Amino acid sequence: MKALWNGKTIAESDETIYIEGNQYFPKQSVDANYLEASDTHTHCPWKGEASYYNIVVDGQTNNDAAWYYPQPLPG
Repeated sequence: MKALWNGKTIAESDETIYIEGNQYFPKQSVDANYLEASDTHTHCPWKGEASYYNIVVDGQTNNDAAWYYPQPLPG
């Protein structure tokens, strides 16, 4: 699986996890050079609180386009 935006590879891995229509990449497969921390947070009752990143490529920003669960719930 490969995540592309604005012509750049943001993440690539053969070990993604598919949940609710989304592919979740292992942290080590994501190129953090394209990520900028966002102040956005959301809550899922069974996954926990999500934190977001903006993806920035060549001066263009895709707001809140990447997210992760810093402390996912056990389920």
